[in-house]
Amino acid sequence: MTMRRLWGLLVLAGSTACSGAGEQTAGPTQGELTIQLLAQAIANADTATVLNIFWPEATYDDFANQQSHQGIQEIVAYVMSTHTWGDDVYMNMGRIHLTLTGAVGEWVFSAVQNRPLDDHIPEGTGREIVLNGVTVIEMEGDRIIRAADYTDTALLLLQLGSRIELPGGQIIEIDDPGR
Repeated sequence: MTMRRLWGLLVLAGSTACSGAGEQTAGPTQGELTIQLLAQAIANADTATVLNIFWPEATYDDFANQQSHQGIQEIVAYVMSTHTWGDDVYMNMGRIHLTLTGAVGEWVFSAVQNRPLDDHIPEGTGREIVLNGVTVIEMEGDRIIRAADYTDTALLLLQLGSRIELPGGQIIEIDDPGR
C-alpha cells in the first residue's frame, strides 16, 4: 500500500462533519455531499459530475496560482487539468466544516507526474506529489456558485525536484523528492 493511500485511509477514518455551531448534524447536508462529489470528480476526471454540481455562471478561484476561472467551461478545464500531467490521481476530502451557505473541506491530494507540468516541469519525472489543501464552496440552492482552492504550490515543485533560492544564498530543496 502506498504512503498516500495509507494517509488517505487515516484521514478518512478521522474525518468528521461539523455544523457552523460545532454540533453533529443528523445526516449529510447538501454542502457536505457536494464537496465530497467535487473531490471524487477531481480524482476520477468526471466532467459530468462537475457539470451537475456547478452553476453555468459559477466562479472557481485558484488562489495558489492567482487565477480565477469564470463559467463552467473554464471550471471544467481547471478541475480536470491535473489529469493532463498526472496519473494515479487521488483526492480525499477529510474534515468538512459546514457554513451557512456551503462548506469548507480539508483534503489530501496526490498524483504521479508523468507528463509535462505547464511551463514549470518540461518532462515527466515519475515522482509522486502529495499536497494538503482546503476548498471552500458557496452553494446557491443545490449547486456551487463559487469555489476556491487554497494550497502551497511551492511544495508541489519541491517534490518534483525544483529548488528555491532565497535572497542571501539560502537554498530550499527536498533531499529525496522521489520518496
